[in-house]
Amino acid sequence: MEIIHLRDEFIKLGQALKAAGLVSSGVEAKDVIIDGQVKVNGEVEMRRGKKLYPGDLVEYDGEQIKIED
Repeated sequence: MEIIHLRDEFIKLGQALKAAGLVSSGVEAKDVIIDGQVKVNGEVEMRRGKKLYPGDLVEYDGEQIKIED
């Protein structure tokens, strides 16, 4: 599980996927999100700009990202 520590109040979903190294670009992040391959807190999320806050859990391609302060 990858842990992302926030520097601001939130991080957007596409940015989190890039920061965790699960995608190589913003375009790739957009594509996998629009394709319904990404879950946030167990629910499919199709908005690249979805704001993630501490406690949120992202799942993609068998990997997990936990958002923390």
